[in-house]
Amino acid sequence: MLEYFSKHRASVKNDVLAAITVALALVPEAVAFAFVAGVPPTVGLYSAFFIGFVSAIVGGRPGMISGATGAMAVVVVSLVAMHGIEYLFPAVILCGLLQITVGLLRMGKLIRLVPHSVMLGFVNGLAIVIGLAQLGSFKILGSEGTMTFLQGAPLLIMLGLVGLTMAIIVLLPRFTKAIPSSLAAILLVSLISVGINQYAPQTLAPTGQANVVQTVDDLVMNNLKAKAVQEAAIEQTHTEGTPLAADHHATIDTSVLSSSEIEAAIATVQPTKEPLPMLFFLDSRYVMAPFTWQTLVIIFPFSLILAGVGLIESLMTLTLIDEITETRGNGNRECIGQGTANIVCGLFGGMGGCAMIGQSLINVNSGGRGRLSGIVAAVGLLVLVVLLKPVISMVPMAALVGVMFMVVIGTFEWSTLHTWNKVPRSDVLVMILVAGYTVLFHNLAIAVLLGIVVQALTFAWHHATHMMADIHFEDEKKIYQLHGPLFFASVSSFRDLFDPVNDPPVVAVDFYFSRVYDQSAMESITKLAERYRQEGKNLKLQNLNGDCKRLLERAGEFAEVDISESRHYHITKMI
Repeated sequence: MLEYFSKHRASVKNDVLAAITVALALVPEAVAFAFVAGVPPTVGLYSAFFIGFVSAIVGGRPGMISGATGAMAVVVVSLVAMHGIEYLFPAVILCGLLQITVGLLRMGKLIRLVPHSVMLGFVNGLAIVIGLAQLGSFKILGSEGTMTFLQGAPLLIMLGLVGLTMAIIVLLPRFTKAIPSSLAAILLVSLISVGINQYAPQTLAPTGQANVVQTVDDLVMNNLKAKAVQEAAIEQTHTEGTPLAADHHATIDTSVLSSSEIEAAIATVQPTKEPLPMLFFLDSRYVMAPFTWQTLVIIFPFSLILAGVGLIESLMTLTLIDEITETRGNGNRECIGQGTANIVCGLFGGMGGCAMIGQSLINVNSGGRGRLSGIVAAVGLLVLVVLLKPVISMVPMAALVGVMFMVVIGTFEWSTLHTWNKVPRSDVLVMILVAGYTVLFHNLAIAVLLGIVVQALTFAWHHATHMMADIHFEDEKKIYQLHGPLFFASVSSFRDLFDPVNDPPVVAVDFYFSRVYDQSAMESITKLAERYRQEGKNLKLQNLNGDCKRLLERAGEFAEVDISESRHYHITKMI
C-alpha cells in the first residue's frame, strides 16, 4: 500500500472534513448504481443515506463508509427486471434479517478464513474495477441518444483537471494538513470549472451540452436521457413484433429511432424536485407486493445472494481498513449493523447496500477515523440532495474522477508486481484468479469464494502428499509414528504406509505428530483395524490428543485404542 493512505489521529475536525469529501463523492456513485440496478436515481441516493447513516451508528467498524454499491446493484437488477420494483423492498428487508442472523450466530469471524493471496487479488481486482468505472465519466450524450466518449478540447480540458486534482492531493500534504487534500482539490477544481463553463467559448462545449466541463448534474441528466432513448427503442421494437429481450444486459439498438423520435424521447426528461423518502407501503408511486408464500419464494433466493454479497464485501473492506489504520473492527457487530441498515433502507424504499471500499479509503485518507465521519457523510449527502442541489450540480466530474484515480493508486498492492516470483505459484494463481474474476464479472463475492476454494484445495493437496511415518520396534511391537494430518485427502497415503500381511502380531499407530480431523480419517482407521483383524493381529492407537480421542469415542468402536497416559516428549538440548 502506498503512503497515500497517511496516518491521521482521530479528531472531530478530521471526521467532519473527511465526511464532506465523502458526501461529494457519494452522489455520482449512488446515481450510477441506481442506473445499474434499473431503479430511479432517488432510490440510489436515499439508499446511500440510510445505509451509510445506520451502519455508521450500529456497525462494528468506525470510519468505514457504506452505501448503495455496484455489487448489490447487479443482483437487484435481475429481481427488478423479472418481477418489478415492488418485490425489491421486501427482498432488501429479508436480506437485512439474514445478515443480522449471521451476526447473532457470530459467523462474522469466518472472514479469518480468507487467505492473504485472496485478499491481495480482491484488492488489486477492485482497484482495477474502480479505475475502469471512472471511464463512464468521460462520456457524453451523443447524437444517436447513446453515451459516447469525449473528444477534442473537452477531453483535453477534462484530462487537465483530473491531473490537477491528483497533483493537489499528492502535493498539498507536504505544505499543510489543516484540510484534507481531497476536499481542497475538489473545491479548487470546482472553482476553476465554474470559471471555464462561465467564460470559455460555447464552441468548445460538447454537442448538445451547455457546459464545457461536465458536472455531476450533466452526467445525471445525460444518463437519464440515454435511458429514455433506450426505453423508446425497446418500446418501438416490441411494438413492431420483435420479442422483447429478456437479457437486461443486452445492448439496445437505438438506430430503429429517427432523429425526431430521439429528440422527443430526450425532451421527456426534465429536472424534477426530489421527493423526501417515506415508508414504501405508504408511497403511492409503488404497488406493494402481496404478503404471501409465493412472494417469499420469489424474493428469498435474491435476498440470500444480496446478504452474502453484502457481508463478504463489507467484511473484506473491514479487514482492509483494519490493516490501514492498524486497529480492529468487530465483524459480528458489522454484520448486525449492515443488516439493520438494510432493513431500514428497505422500509423506506431503498435498493440496499453494503460497505463501499472506494469511499472508505477516501474517508481514511482524509482523516476520518470515528463513527462521526460516517454519520456526517450520510447526513451531508441528504443535505446535498434535498437542500443544496444547485451546489452539487456544479461539482465537476473531473474532480471526483481525480480523487477516485488516487484511490485506485493507493488501493492497488504494487508490491505484488515484484514479489510474484518469490511466493508459491499457487498463491500467484489465486491472486490472478480473484483479480481476473473481479475485473471480468464485477462479482466480488463469487471472486472471493472462488479464491478461498482454490486455496483450500491447494492446501489440502499439499498436505495430502506429506503423510509419512517413522517406523521402529519396542518389545516386539512395531510402531508407526505418523507425521502429517489425517483427513480426507491424506487417507490414501495413510493406507499405503502399512503392511498388515508382514507386520508382527502387535502394531501401534503413534499420533504424537498427527491429528485425526474428519469422518474420512476415522473410516480409514476402521478399515485398517479390520485388515489387521483379518490377519489375526492387533492394531492399537496411542498418543491421541484429547480432541482426537473424543472424536473416535463418539463415533463408536473403531479399534482397540490404547492411549498411554505417559506421553513421549521430544526435547531439543541446547549446548
